[in-house]
Amino acid sequence: MLAKRIIAALDVKEGRVVKGINFKNIRDAGDPIELAKRYEKGGIDEIVFLDITASNEKRGILFDLVKEIARELHIPFTVGGGINSLDGIKPLIRNGVDKVFINTAAVEDPSIIRDASQLLGSSNLVVAIDAKKQGDVWKVYTHGGTKERDMEALNWSREVEKLGAGEILLTSMDRDGTKDGFDIPLLKRISSSVNIPVIASGGAGSPEDFYEVFERTDASAALAASIFHYEEYSIEELKAYLKRRGIYVRK
Repeated sequence: MLAKRIIAALDVKEGRVVKGINFKNIRDAGDPIELAKRYEKGGIDEIVFLDITASNEKRGILFDLVKEIARELHIPFTVGGGINSLDGIKPLIRNGVDKVFINTAAVEDPSIIRDASQLLGSSNLVVAIDAKKQGDVWKVYTHGGTKERDMEALNWSREVEKLGAGEILLTSMDRDGTKDGFDIPLLKRISSSVNIPVIASGGAGSPEDFYEVFERTDASAALAASIFHYEEYSIEELKAYLKRRGIYVRK
């Protein structure tokens, strides 16, 4: 049995880690380098770095900052935001990034998934999907959650798997930053419909939320930001709780 992974998210704007609610009302959460080091020391399994305004601002990622964080880490480090070509991926990998995720670029030109998978190997390519419920379905959003696309998250998840993605980072926009718990119906539907790992994102507010997502869905990992940034729960506390409830997690 594979251990469930606990992942910390660093959403970065203008060089600082920030956090909002439903992709809005952004507030400062600290220095990304210091937070990354703290999380690794505390036992986090992976760190995901997202340059949240790169796609909207039509610019490249904050490369120097990414490079500096990668130099400090010894755990898997995944980076995304504003990546729209293989030329944007290559320097990241050369400078210590373990995995890359793409979102907007994948929706606008799905062939980048196949090309990036061939370049990196599928296990190193993550496709991020931001989804918001509309009626009975979840629609895909891009450009940092500002642009609705005429695509259903379920269909898109199956498509990215076919194209070569090795993992899906699935964020519920309805739950993002609310601390009301993960979007179980969304995660259950997607994780049971694909054969690649799904990272649950959006809504983590307590250890119980992590237990629920692992118990009720096929998610391979769960990601959080606020509860770690503001030290509401330690990673050690979270893992100890999950172990007591019978969830297999890494030390």
